[in-house]
Amino acid sequence: MDSQDIPGLPKEAVLLRIYTSERKKFGHAPLFEAIVTKALEMGLAGATVLRGPLGYGHSSRIHTAKILDLSNDLPVVIEIAESQARIDAFLPVLDGMIGKGLVTLEKIQVLHYGPRAG
Repeated sequence: MDSQDIPGLPKEAVLLRIYTSERKKFGHAPLFEAIVTKALEMGLAGATVLRGPLGYGHSSRIHTAKILDLSNDLPVVIEIAESQARIDAFLPVLDGMIGKGLVTLEKIQVLHYGPRAG
């Protein structure tokens, strides 16, 4: 498979991960929702929000979904796979949205994106 087999994404791409929490806001919207909306507006290939049942961050406070300790501040990870150039254009926008937070970037190899032909 070569990069021509992958419409919309190069074979060599990057994975942007943004670690945050459900409770963080950007304006009146949840931060994760605002980030996904902005990624869509900027034409990025796609974004996925993953909600974690357990985690902790710089505060060292555990956030959990256990019944006895129901939390509305669970960990959230937003993943965006895209070309390096498009991610580079998105990073300054993201920086203006997140304030504090962990953001990682890694090189990936895209094997398939979109519907396969017949």
